[in-house]
Amino acid sequence: TNFMRYYGVDSVDGVLADLGVSSHHFDDAERGFSFRADGPLDMRMNRSAAVTAADLLRTMDRDALTRMFKLYGELGQARRLADAIMREREAGRDFATISDLLAVASPLIDPRKEKKELAQVFQALRIEVNHELDVLERGLDAATRWLNPGGRICVISYHSLEDRIVKNHFKEMSQGCTCPPEIPVCVCGNVPILKVITRKPLVAQPDEVERNPRARSAKIRVAQRL
Repeated sequence: TNFMRYYGVDSVDGVLADLGVSSHHFDDAERGFSFRADGPLDMRMNRSAAVTAADLLRTMDRDALTRMFKLYGELGQARRLADAIMREREAGRDFATISDLLAVASPLIDPRKEKKELAQVFQALRIEVNHELDVLERGLDAATRWLNPGGRICVISYHSLEDRIVKNHFKEMSQGCTCPPEIPVCVCGNVPILKVITRKPLVAQPDEVERNPRARSAKIRVAQRL
C-alpha cells in the first residue's frame, strides 16, 4: 500500500501474489531455511528483523512451542517436540544452528516420513519468525480494496494454512446478505465485493510437476472485483 501511494497509484486491474519462498533462500545455508545443510538457524525473510528462529527456540515456553508446531507445522508430535526442546534448553543447548534443531527433532520423527515432517518443523518456525499468515491476511484485504471493478486477484499458495486463508477471504468477500431466512427484508446491508472464479484451486499437472517438482504443492485461486 505504501509503495502504491509513493508512486501515486490509486487502483489496479490485477494482483498476482506468489506466496512461495524464493529458491535462493532455501539454497543458501546461511539463511537457515532448509534442513539439507547446516548453518545458522535464522529464517528471517527481512534480515533487519530482530527475532530469528534460534531466538524463538531459546525463549518460547512449552505451550507456545506446542501451539506453533501444531498450528503452523500441523505436527502430530508437537507436544513431544516442545518437551524435547525445553529439556535440551535446560541442559544448555542454545539452538544456534540447524544441526542443533535436527539433533532434537530427528529422533522424534518416523524415518519413513523424515523429509515431510522435518519440512513441517521448519515451516512452523519460518511462519512464526516472519508472521507470514498475518501478513497474508493484511495483504488480501489491501489487494481487495485496491482492485478496480472487473479486476482480478490471483494467489498461488503452497501449503494448506495459506490456501485456507485465501479460500476463506474469497468466500467472505463474495457473500451477500447474511440475515436469517425468517427476516423478510435485509437489515445487514452486506453486499458481495468479489466473485470467486475458481471454486476449486488449480493445481499443477503431472507433466509440469515432472519439469518442476516444487510446483507439486502449488494451488491457485482467483477472484474478480465486482
